[in-house]
Amino acid sequence: MADSIALRATAVAKAHPRARSEPAFARWALTGTALSFLGLFLILPLGVVFAEAFKKGIGAYLMAISQPEALAAVRLTLLVAALAVPLNLVFGVAASWAIAKFDFHGKNVLITIIDLPFAVSPVISGMIFVLLFGSQGLIGPWLAAHDLKVIFAGPGIVLTTVFVTFPFAARELIPLMQAQGSEEEEAALSLGASGWQTFLRITLPNIKWGLLYGAILANARAMGEFGAVSVVSGHIRGVTNTLPLHVEILYNEYNLSAAFAVASLLVLLALVTLVAKRIVEWKSGSELAAGRGESK
Repeated sequence: MADSIALRATAVAKAHPRARSEPAFARWALTGTALSFLGLFLILPLGVVFAEAFKKGIGAYLMAISQPEALAAVRLTLLVAALAVPLNLVFGVAASWAIAKFDFHGKNVLITIIDLPFAVSPVISGMIFVLLFGSQGLIGPWLAAHDLKVIFAGPGIVLTTVFVTFPFAARELIPLMQAQGSEEEEAALSLGASGWQTFLRITLPNIKWGLLYGAILANARAMGEFGAVSVVSGHIRGVTNTLPLHVEILYNEYNLSAAFAVASLLVLLALVTLVAKRIVEWKSGSELAAGRGESK
């Protein structure tokens, strides 16, 4: 009966195109609600950031973002993202390949572990690394004996950033690889290709857009991460402060103009990320449409 109802509904929709469209009032109401929500909770706050950033003029803005502490925060933020994102991509490709191409005991456990940073508070994530690498932590005494510093230094910031961002690439690639199957890889191997050649010539071209999309999402989270980095950084001004931490310090000092000026840099980085994300979506969609056209 359900099949017959679905068939009749499809026939009615084809015969009467208007049956598929909502009433004009409903469309305008839904569109207006969505635009109002976006304007109130997204566009308006972003506008306030830039308005406050330039409130004292362009000179004060340029002075705020060119301070040595601000420049050091920008460099550290970009460096941490540059180190964390490639590490996440390597892990994401390895994990997604294992999950999508092979069956093994503990597969569901691995998938659950990949999702763990989504469930754990970033502050808790930072505390975990303090308990591991801090002076009183599990590995802390050994690090101190070898004059190695992780907590309150760059390595700790990179490690926590990797932890909170590593699901993004894997979560983009796992469903993509599962949908593609393993027929092409098996055919390449049967023709004498090595595993590395199969990966470079078959697997990697098939997942390139998903890989880039995951990299963009991981990069956006890495640059904006606050909670975990705040725990392990030590808030050393000009040394271990990333852009979000530098904004917090300026705000707590009631230096609102400088705080919003530095915050505007984060907004600009986010906008660049959104543009890159949209380009990737457009490119991948164009390639998918072209592939469908060729198959016809």
